[in-house]
Amino acid sequence: MAAMSLTLPVLPETPTAHAEGTPQPLPGILDVPNDTLRAWLAERRQPPMRISQIRKQILANRATSFEEMSDLPKDLRPQLAAAFSIFSTRVERHMFAMSDDTHKLVLRLADDKMIECVLIQDDGRATACISTQVGCGMGCVFCASGLNGVVRNLTVGEMVEQLVRLRNLTDPKSTNPDRAPRLTHIVVMGMGEPLANLDRLLEALAIAGDKNGLCVGQRHVTISTVGLPAKIRQLADVGKQYHLAVSLHAASDALRTQIVPTNDKTGIPAILEAADYFYETTGRQVTYEYVVLGGLNDGPTHAKELARLLSGRKAHVNLIPWNDVEGLPYRRPIDGNLQGLIDTLHRSGVSVKVRKRKGSEIDAACGQLRRKVEQETMGGTP
Repeated sequence: MAAMSLTLPVLPETPTAHAEGTPQPLPGILDVPNDTLRAWLAERRQPPMRISQIRKQILANRATSFEEMSDLPKDLRPQLAAAFSIFSTRVERHMFAMSDDTHKLVLRLADDKMIECVLIQDDGRATACISTQVGCGMGCVFCASGLNGVVRNLTVGEMVEQLVRLRNLTDPKSTNPDRAPRLTHIVVMGMGEPLANLDRLLEALAIAGDKNGLCVGQRHVTISTVGLPAKIRQLADVGKQYHLAVSLHAASDALRTQIVPTNDKTGIPAILEAADYFYETTGRQVTYEYVVLGGLNDGPTHAKELARLLSGRKAHVNLIPWNDVEGLPYRRPIDGNLQGLIDTLHRSGVSVKVRKRKGSEIDAACGQLRRKVEQETMGGTP
């Protein structure tokens, strides 16, 4: 079934003009430090409790304007609207795959950079896949997110806004057993290397997990990484029950460096040692992501190497058949090779699953839609 493309209206509190002499965007209130907001409220003789009221309205009650916040004084609401915006981002493109109920948003940030986030709804779950950076500096050869490198880290508010916008696409009155009425899971697998922005990410996830926030439990959060050993250990030492997914893609350093160029600075042994430390510290099984590239990492030898590498570890492998990206030379594996990987891993006692392909008709593979929108709005190659 064809995809449906929706363009949502720009909220009035999110100005988009940046030319000289035009108003600059109002700061998104989710990125305003509590001390700053407390001082702003004090100048208007308002108590600090207003901060928690405002945040709860946005995070828990789905408010998209200050006027909707009926528990705030009526005269305070227009003052808030004049000084802050609910969202610092605006929806540049909203794609909806009718065949599997997947939504993809391209968000334009206050500095006109663009990011992507995805809502996947299936089996009673509503999963938000969010970005942590504009672009990516890891250089994985198959990924559209990093084709132009990394621009900057996202702020805490920009990450939380993705979650809120995606949550707002769920139906709180849903009685469909296949569709959750709220956000239930978070996967940090969008644009960027999450562990390169770990401190801010942890702040955003703390907000998401708060009882007055989005109420997403730690065990329902998965953080993906290309493999930064020191940061994996730091994440383990935080003492949270987040799930870790390592983007492995090859079982030998030579091939992995070809696919993931930053591997030459770490190497698989150091990554596995850090992943083992994560499991020993948290008790949480580590998932190894493996994008299957036809003719490159899907042969019998690759399967045996991967099985030897992970056999005996408390590990799970997610096999991800390559999603075509315009301009990249890779291809999907043939069914026989994919099945060979599955069978070899099973025989070695390694848990394995092939990830479902969701949102393929809306360019849901990371970075694809953002690049297309940039080309349409800016012209030429982004």
